Parts: sequence; structure tokens; C-alpha cells
Amino acid sequence: MINFEKFTLENGLRIIVHKDESTPIVAFNLLYNVGARDEDESQTGFAHLFEHLMFGGSVNIPNFDEPLQKVGGTNNAFTSNDITNYYITLPKDNIETAFWLESDRMLSLAFTAKSLEVQRSVVIEEFKQNYLNQPYGDVWLLLRPLAYHIHPYKWATIGKEISHIENATMDDVKAFFHKHYLPNNAILTIAGNVELDEIKQLTKKWFGNIPSGNVHNRNLPKEPQQSEKRRLEVKRDVPANAIYKAYKMCYKTHADYHATDLLSDVLSLGKSSRLFISLVKEQELFSEINAFISGSFDEGLLTISGKLLDDISFEIAEEAILKELNLVKSNLINDSELNKVKNKIESTTEFSETSVLNKAMNLSFAELLGDANDVNKEVEKYHKVTAADIKRMANEILNESNCSTLIYAKTEEKWWL
Repeated sequence: MINFEKFTLENGLRIIVHKDESTPIVAFNLLYNVGARDEDESQTGFAHLFEHLMFGGSVNIPNFDEPLQKVGGTNNAFTSNDITNYYITLPKDNIETAFWLESDRMLSLAFTAKSLEVQRSVVIEEFKQNYLNQPYGDVWLLLRPLAYHIHPYKWATIGKEISHIENATMDDVKAFFHKHYLPNNAILTIAGNVELDEIKQLTKKWFGNIPSGNVHNRNLPKEPQQSEKRRLEVKRDVPANAIYKAYKMCYKTHADYHATDLLSDVLSLGKSSRLFISLVKEQELFSEINAFISGSFDEGLLTISGKLLDDISFEIAEEAILKELNLVKSNLINDSELNKVKNKIESTTEFSETSVLNKAMNLSFAELLGDANDVNKEVEKYHKVTAADIKRMANEILNESNCSTLIYAKTEEKWWL
């Protein structure tokens, strides 16, 4: 159980405070309600670019990291298709440094030509290194537009193409910032051995005078229901053939989300899972195989990915996957199998809640999705899932007419590491 208090400033900034007396470290998590899905299709990668730009200095603080390091703090950030999240951990006695740093860049990010060029170069290099020049790096650049034709999930967080970041002007960057990086488009969560009154005072002092803005009215196109199987075959210089099968699934707050998550766990959670035992251990078709869900705020994907062993054809490998999926569609899983994946969820959740940073993040995410207290209901929702629920979701989701398949074939040339 994570206990917390909530309050909201006049400018719309929502604040969540969780008191944890067990640690001298405080987590300071600032979540902005903006991700790659909020970008213009002709200017993608901006949310991720801002993840970097926000560390380029603000008007009063030219070097974000230096003052934090001086007080024993660390920081980082990440961007997804749904959100952008910045976090700081530091000793309790130095918490005001975090307020000072984050409020200054929310109010007055330094839009300098040098910072833009430096971060633009960093992002372009990341695009090349992680997505273009790395084995299997372009999988999601290929699979997303195959699975999504209309919804902005059709491009990855890094962006559709390098030119969008290369051509970004200062005016483009400023417009994106002033549209999304607003106090009334953010949630601040602080977890640690802190007092509510102190946090209220510090929040009002450092964030209270930042003006609110016109929050972007998100009106995203809904992806039509897929009715035909989709396939794409590519050849790449990689060490092993691979197959990716992405099935459309519900959004994160949907009533069937937890059953779908457990379905993916039944298929591939650990070495006692169905796909591993059958396709890796017994039939020796794959060197590795996984099933996972995207956890997207809008309709997401349940994806099965596997790397084939040498001399195994794509036809045999895919047929074996489909056979396993038909088994889970045809028969109820037994109680032992169901309890195993439920217990794993519970233990993972309990372990994650030993970290004040994880608790701060989870409270922020839950609040954005509707109610911070939902973090205390997650395990219960998983425990309510029945074997019949999992079978029902398997039959709803795991159909080829609902699937986008990427055949990722290695070239004939020999692979050298």
C-alpha cells in the first residue's frame, strides 16, 4: 500500500507526496503529458529531442548537471510514445536544489543555437547508432507503420526519419515547448522522508509563479479495426533470421488489459513458459522467443518475437508459433500456470515498491491515467483474472486477421561479429 497526499497549484500543476521514512533519499519525478503521439507527422522525434534539450541549460542555470552533482544527486529522463518523464534522486536535506532546477527549465528553458545544434547532433547520432547501424535496430521503424496506418503510434519515439530533426528550426522547437511543457500539463511526485507542509511551501515558492498555458487538446485519430493479415519481408545483414508478429490489443486502462498482460506472460514469462518449453527446448526451432505487450495508453500491441536457429525455415517456425497460440485459444490454462504468472506479477510489484523512485513514477503514471490510487489496486486486478478471461482474450486477439508480421531475413553473406 502506497499512502500519499495530493494537491494542485493555481497554475494547474498537480503534486503528489508520498512519505517514506525508510530512506534518506528523495525521489523527485516530473511527468509531462506529452509523447511522440502528440507530434505532427511531418515533424516527428520532437518529444525525444526535448528530452535532450531540457538538459541543455535554462536561463539561470547554464549547466543542469553540475549543481545537482554538488549536492549528491543524480538525474535522468525517458520519452515514450505517450509521455516524457524527468526524475531526480538526491539526499533529503538537499531537496530544494531539485525544485530550483526543474522549475527554472519549466519557466525559462535556454533556447540557444548552440544547445539546439549540440542536442540535434546527439539525437541524430542516436538514430543512426541504435536504429540504422545496429542489428535488428530498425525493427520498430518497420513494424509500427505496418501495424498502425492512421494512429501516430505508426512512428517510433526516435521519429520517422532523421530529416525531421535535421530540419527542425528554433521556431519549431519553441512552439513545441510552449505547447506542451506547461505546469498544467505536468504532474510532480515527491517520495521520501518528507513533510507535506514543507513540500507545499517549496512547490508554491518555486513553481507557483510559473504561468499556465493553453493545454493541447489531444484529438488523435483512432486506428480502424484490422481485418486482414499484414506481412512485410526484409533482408538485413544480421546473424540470425527473426520473426515478429504484432497483434492489436486494448489500451492500458481497458478492463481487459490485465488479462492480456497475463496472456503474454503465460506464453513467454521465463523458461517454464509455453513458447520457451515447446519452441526453444523441445522442438529446437528458436534460440530465443518472447511475448510482450506495449502497455500503450491507446490501443497497443501484443508482440511475439523470435530468432530462428540455423536451417529452420520461416514457414516451419511460424507454423509452430501458431500451433502454440491455437492451444491457448482452445484450452483453459490450469490453476498452477495461472497462479505462477499472478505470483510473479505480485512479487515484481512488491520488489519495485522498495524503491522510492519507482513509487514516485508509478504514482505519476497512475494519476495521469485517472487516479494515483490505482497503483494500490493493480495486484488485485491481476488476481481477479480467470483462466476463462485469458482464453477469451487469446481468441479475441491472437488471430492472423489482427496480426502484422515482419519477416526479418539475414542476407546470404556470412555474418562477422
